[in-house]
Amino acid sequence: MTTRPRPHPVAETIPCDVCHKEIPLSEAQRFEAQDYVAHFCGLDCYSTWQQRSETLKQQARKKQR
Repeated sequence: MTTRPRPHPVAETIPCDVCHKEIPLSEAQRFEAQDYVAHFCGLDCYSTWQQRSETLKQQARKKQR
């Protein structure tokens, strides 16, 4: 009887929403918004994303005026 080698399990990864670096899902920082979940590799990328979001919101408010 011959046995086939089993593939090693691959850790599930997800890209950071800012820098797109692949990170293990278990290590990702999560932020749950109303319609989606964003994943970040760390606080630096989270801060960058938060600043971009605030800038976009301010621009949208200015256009409405």
